[in-house]
Amino acid sequence: MLRHALRGAARIKGRPLSEAAAVSAPPKVPQPPVPPPDDDAALTPRKICDELDTHIVGQDAAKRAVAIALRNRWRRQLLGEELRAEVVPKNILMIGPTGCGKTEIARRLSKLANAPFVKVEATKFTEVGFHGRDVDQIIRDLVEASIALTRKRKAEAFRAEAARAAETRILDTLTGLNAAQATQSSFREMLRKGVLDDRQIDVDVPHSQPPQQSGVIQLDQSNPVSINDFLGRFSQMASSKGRSERKRLAIRDARPIIEEQELEKLLENIDVNREAVQAVEESGIVFIDEIDKIVNASDYRGADASAEGVQRDLLPLIEGSTIATKYGNVNTDYVLFIASGAFHQAKPSDLLAELQGRLPIRVELEALTEEQLYKILTEPKHNLIAQQRALLATENVMLEFTEEAIREIARVAALANRTIENIGARRLHTCIERIIDEISFDACDYPPGDLVTIDEEYVRSKVDDMLVASDVSKYIL
Repeated sequence: MLRHALRGAARIKGRPLSEAAAVSAPPKVPQPPVPPPDDDAALTPRKICDELDTHIVGQDAAKRAVAIALRNRWRRQLLGEELRAEVVPKNILMIGPTGCGKTEIARRLSKLANAPFVKVEATKFTEVGFHGRDVDQIIRDLVEASIALTRKRKAEAFRAEAARAAETRILDTLTGLNAAQATQSSFREMLRKGVLDDRQIDVDVPHSQPPQQSGVIQLDQSNPVSINDFLGRFSQMASSKGRSERKRLAIRDARPIIEEQELEKLLENIDVNREAVQAVEESGIVFIDEIDKIVNASDYRGADASAEGVQRDLLPLIEGSTIATKYGNVNTDYVLFIASGAFHQAKPSDLLAELQGRLPIRVELEALTEEQLYKILTEPKHNLIAQQRALLATENVMLEFTEEAIREIARVAALANRTIENIGARRLHTCIERIIDEISFDACDYPPGDLVTIDEEYVRSKVDDMLVASDVSKYIL
């Protein structure tokens, strides 16, 4: 039906869209010469949501919002340079109770995006001039994450070439540089089959330093060190950095070391830092958790170094500014910001009006129901039940939960969230640990291959008292 509606909309006053366009043709969108990678093109919003569904139950609105935001990053790369400069990301504010999946959505999104990502807690930052982290550190941390990601990506791309170079070095060591082609071919075949793994060769390995010289000069208060001794130790430590020593190792042990050395040589010719900064500016993602903790309720009046001042410091960062890092200046105009909070004590409208404007997409996540808690226990790819079964299988204990037992766990978790405090899916961790505690402790004493079945009655015996104890505890002064 939606498709038909779109076809109907493609007509203006009864005329086909092509005829209407002839009357008032919109400006053409310039196309860039090089499209983005095919891997990104395949990551459609529907596929992103499907992937998130394998790990997270419910919260469809939030999944759609982040899926569209991620897809728009790819779409923006298809635009011409002039228009691309005008398209900025639509930042997202996720609102929902604790344990409903806000952080998990962001965590999974970072893996799907394969882009520089950093998660920060809003409460770790304070206004400039107070003791605490400066908000600019968010971007510096993002750059560090991008460098690690870029280096890993480049290493994977050059891994095969480094392996071939390492093989050539080992063959040259075994046969000499002037060996005949037939000799090298014969040794190469034996090397690849593992016949020569026990053969020893000389290899340069990084110089090992004593623990006290690994970057820190330890001073003994009872034995003062003169400035000359201090400078001497520092000079010795600096001179030993980067040195190597020759060792005789078996080929199976030497090969990984040589491969890493060859990989470092290949990476030396690439400006990893520059590419990392560019990746931050074009596709970086920042997830700010617990943003409601830096929001004062509308009826609160007072100074708080961790509240309104932090919001004001965040404004230029989210709107777009230039942050100085040790790898150069970083522009945040196109960094995607996703903020989240439970907003129990305050409301989203208590945020500074300017900050609200910089988080235009607002998504509300629902509290988890009993049925959703049941699905969390059974549907995700690596659900809690599957995790416990795998852990105990390492002790040759076969763990099984009956359908009624799983339903009872969901019922108790939902009831505890309603009557005590709503901590969402985290309540399931508490229930599962109480149920598995005794079995996990004695697992090593069970006969190998023993089958342990957890039924509804066993679940009740382990978790029902949790409701009573917790309910009474709130009356204890």
